[in-house]
Amino acid sequence: MNTSSSASTANPAIVAQSAVRRLPRWVLLALCLAYVVPGFFGRTPWKSEDMESFGYMLHLAQALGPESVSWLQPSLLGQVEPQGALIPYWLGAWAIQIFSNVLPADLAARIPFVALLGLTLFATWYAVYALARTPAAQPLAFAFGGEARPADYARAVADGGLLAFLACLGLARLSHETTPAMAQLCFSAVLFCALANLTRKRIRALMSGGLAILGLALSGAPALAMILGGGGALLIAFQSNPSNAVRLKRLDVAWLLLACLMTAALVSALGLWRWRVAYARLFDFDAMARLLLWFTWPAWPLSIWTLWRWRHQLKRMSDNLHLSLPIAFTLVAIATTWLSGLSDRALLLSLPAMAALAAFALPTLKRSVSALIEWFTLLFFTTCAVIIWVVWLSMQTGWPAQPAVNVARIAPGFTATFSGLLCGFALLATVAWGYLVKWRAGRHRPALWKSMALPAGGATLCWLLIMTLWLPLLDFGRSYAPLVGKVLSLMGETNCVHYFGLRRAQGAAFEFHGHLKLIPAPTTQQDKTSDAQCAWLMVDTQALDALPKQVDMSAWTLHATVKRPSDNNENIVLYRRHALP
Repeated sequence: MNTSSSASTANPAIVAQSAVRRLPRWVLLALCLAYVVPGFFGRTPWKSEDMESFGYMLHLAQALGPESVSWLQPSLLGQVEPQGALIPYWLGAWAIQIFSNVLPADLAARIPFVALLGLTLFATWYAVYALARTPAAQPLAFAFGGEARPADYARAVADGGLLAFLACLGLARLSHETTPAMAQLCFSAVLFCALANLTRKRIRALMSGGLAILGLALSGAPALAMILGGGGALLIAFQSNPSNAVRLKRLDVAWLLLACLMTAALVSALGLWRWRVAYARLFDFDAMARLLLWFTWPAWPLSIWTLWRWRHQLKRMSDNLHLSLPIAFTLVAIATTWLSGLSDRALLLSLPAMAALAAFALPTLKRSVSALIEWFTLLFFTTCAVIIWVVWLSMQTGWPAQPAVNVARIAPGFTATFSGLLCGFALLATVAWGYLVKWRAGRHRPALWKSMALPAGGATLCWLLIMTLWLPLLDFGRSYAPLVGKVLSLMGETNCVHYFGLRRAQGAAFEFHGHLKLIPAPTTQQDKTSDAQCAWLMVDTQALDALPKQVDMSAWTLHATVKRPSDNNENIVLYRRHALP
């Protein structure tokens, strides 16, 4: 009796074979497609990181602008890319070149990022599956048999982990942008998956791990690649192994460390190291707490539950890779977020590991806790879906009136349009949500992943509704196209435009949407006769104070101030030259 009680305390996972039903693959695939596809298609590049990154890709693919184009130093408006990222811009530029005859440049640039997000989902599932197959993660063996079989148990836990990953609120928008953050998320997830699979698929894991370290470093996060790669090697080194596996473990650790050293040498040769510590917000604990609370929901409460229920295993971390590896990746990502000025893009990298931790809470959840999560999720996402539909109905018909009034106030100039295709997708998703709620409310055999079905389905529903019903409004509000259109209507036809103080995203928008040739404004120290003479000068309002100090304004007359329709803090001041020589 005492032995049984001790074993039960040591291993909190008590799972019968009947509880590890397989989630139908077609359902999981359909859910992933419904999450991945919306957000990549049907829109223009958004402000500001999305537009800026696309600008670098466009410069590499089409050699825009007067500056020389270097694939090792992507530049925009004469400024070298500050993050030291290469691979994301290479992928986008290659896609633009490959699909230039069949797709618009902005849509072509997103094709590789669709694949990166899909690979992230696959790597997250397979990492959780491998961790659940480790001996320490297996459920408690029953005295008379009937416990879950290892492969079935691992598959059910992995399904729950992927659902928890899809349910994270902070994943939706950032994972659908063509930025280095998306590439970093993908390569960090692949590295996480490689380390988790090192004892199962050794050669494949070592190869993918080395490539992930290189990819993460060349995506603007070399220090993080060294920390995760080197830290992962140390975790493997301290794992308990049979005596006949010690030599292989040493070889694995040596390979990972060698991959880190070779990558560090390459990064140094290319000059890609960056110092990004933001001291100003190191002690902003309230903001950090708020970011963690909403960005990683619902993975963070389940992760805390995992740490509590598996607390006895935390004393023997070397024997419990299913805990030590996700904890290490999560803590590194949180520390990076904290040190980088509370960047949500840095916190994005914590989600695969945090989802893995959340997955190991599922075998230990009490029925009351599971019911609380599901009821909260049902109410929250159903309310959000209703709000999305009501606002759309108001924009289309004027009833109820107040939502349309609010939209007109925050997005002046926006005209609602109707798309039968987008409305059809939204209706289909809403009906699917209704069927999911009906299924979950019914009496079915238990399954480990059932508690995550509503959170993942609700998050996917709201993201799909936003990217269908609200897509024209979001595209108007977050795109630079309306601003560019207003400026072009004032300038008329022109061959070139001078600029001063434009942000990189703004410059990319004028080059892409306006097909303008942007030339730096001649400064007071330059020989004016040697500069190109354009009839117009564009200036960002934030640079107006420095304008008269660096540019001879005697040749220019203020013509207009153009406001971005959905942002009063982003205006373009337009000057016209008195007379061309």
